[in-house]
Amino acid sequence: MESAFDDSDALLECAPGEHFTPDPHADLPVYITIHRIRKLIISSIDDPYSLEQLKEPRMNILIVRALVDRLYNPSDVSVVYCLLVNRMQFLREQSYQGHLQTVNITRATLCELVATRVLRRFDDDHPGREGLLLLANILVAGFEPFQNAPIEVLRENPSALQWPVQRRGGYERKLPALEVAIISESKTFLSSSACQKVVDAIYRGQVIYTPLSFVDILPDHYKHNPISLYNPRKAPLLNQYRLIVPRLRGMIEICQFAILLALYALTMVSREGLKITFYEVIFCAYATGWILEEFAAIIEHGWKVHTQNLWSFLDITFFVIYGTYFTTRMYALSSGQTYLGETALNILAIAAPVLLPRLAFNLMPDNMLFISLRAMMRDFSVLTLLAIWCFAGFFLSMKWLLDVSNHDGSRDGPDPATISKWMLWIWFGLDGTGIERSVDFHLVLGPSLMIAFAFLGNTLFLTILVSMLTNTFSKIVANATAEIHFRRAVLTFEGVKSDSIFAYRPPFNVVALLILLPLKLLLSPRWFHSVNVAMIRIHNSPILLLIGFYERHQLWRAPNGQPRGPSKRSKLFPWTFSGFSPHGDIQAVFETDPPEAILGKTVEVDLLTVRLEPVSQPQSMASGS
Repeated sequence: MESAFDDSDALLECAPGEHFTPDPHADLPVYITIHRIRKLIISSIDDPYSLEQLKEPRMNILIVRALVDRLYNPSDVSVVYCLLVNRMQFLREQSYQGHLQTVNITRATLCELVATRVLRRFDDDHPGREGLLLLANILVAGFEPFQNAPIEVLRENPSALQWPVQRRGGYERKLPALEVAIISESKTFLSSSACQKVVDAIYRGQVIYTPLSFVDILPDHYKHNPISLYNPRKAPLLNQYRLIVPRLRGMIEICQFAILLALYALTMVSREGLKITFYEVIFCAYATGWILEEFAAIIEHGWKVHTQNLWSFLDITFFVIYGTYFTTRMYALSSGQTYLGETALNILAIAAPVLLPRLAFNLMPDNMLFISLRAMMRDFSVLTLLAIWCFAGFFLSMKWLLDVSNHDGSRDGPDPATISKWMLWIWFGLDGTGIERSVDFHLVLGPSLMIAFAFLGNTLFLTILVSMLTNTFSKIVANATAEIHFRRAVLTFEGVKSDSIFAYRPPFNVVALLILLPLKLLLSPRWFHSVNVAMIRIHNSPILLLIGFYERHQLWRAPNGQPRGPSKRSKLFPWTFSGFSPHGDIQAVFETDPPEAILGKTVEVDLLTVRLEPVSQPQSMASGS
């Protein structure tokens, strides 16, 4: 998210480097700090400990606080990044170093705990808006693991600096600490008050910055502006960068998905046989633009970050369904095989169980049911695939028993599809036909195999599945606050978009891609930036006007009318209809601060009364003495 500036000045800039703000943290010794921290952590932990044990007073004084005192440096904002990078490495090592698995987990936990304490100390030592800006630099400024590494190290690792595919004016290969915390699932760190302060400021658009990305479909990297606090009164009224503020971006995405769902419903309701209707054409155009936007979101920060979203598995499922439908539909039109058109519409019909829950996920991202459902679906899918793999042996045994007993073809036996259906019914306890017909395979071995499969599949497997899902749900509920804060951090980080394609609404993003991508090859970066900004502002002018008028009065305004910081309410809409509730005054009394003069006199009188008033003893104690 970039700071406000007048893009008309872009035409006046000629020097190739003037549009990029130099990296203020380029001189920090990130490579040395990473390896210094690694040696300190390894020398501090030789035995496995839990997070609760590391927080105990003795461990806190001997290890945690000592590391914080040694690593905390007010002039080095890369320490938190280096700690989280070491956490990632320890977590990776525990997966293949079996003899040090628990110790490496403890070391990773210690890195996260120390990073949390260091960030909290930065917050305590730097209050106010300047402190908020410093915390934002710690979390969203980009760093490179090989930054300021010795020359001989770079020579030994020539492939370490080759992964970027797009120029960013010196900001290539850099990752922010917030992204490292997300991909390492540092939920304790992300749920800390200092981290949530920055996440909330980014979510509301009070902290603005130019995001770093891996690949952009429609890149416009002409300008890179520093991390700063946004002042809406000094910004242009049509500020296209406000379209990628996470809170505003989330509202726009909900509206876009609601339109997609409405067009899908109209397409399925207004079907006229195999004829392509007007609603189907509009739906295909809009869905193509929506999928393009989601695809850009996946490649912007990588698959691992995108899959941390609650609804990522629903999006991937819809991609597959829509891609299969569209390909089949187009092939039916080109080949003249009309019966394939019916197949395509049948494929599209199964998208309803995916699209309807996806809207609920968008509207209630903090709901514990949806947060736990994502983790439980992952465990369920893994265990089901393992069970199918293991139980495939029963299917092969019964198939081969049937082939041996019916080698001459004298009698009709069940086909493989029927055997699979019987096993599936037994698995879920729906029907016992497979047990009754098991003598068709073999008089003794057939019933033995079916009964063994019933015990293992229906009894043992389902018991394990229920126990595993119950354990997963219990862990998530027990750590509900950290889970919710983690999801908020993911949504906020992904909401700050770098790709210009996100500034165009579907299906116009497809048109913009077809027009602007060839122009990028013909125009200079300065002219391409000017054309892109002009198109974005024209396309989104009503939305930008509403955002501009709203934020000039509400972005930094407190409930009492004084523009002094974030509002006490962090809801989607700032209005509260307390007049319709008999308990509304209880909330309203805390929304308005009393005058300092009256409050000061009251506090002084109360303190004086407390000091002069003698402590009265209970009657029973007085009589007993």
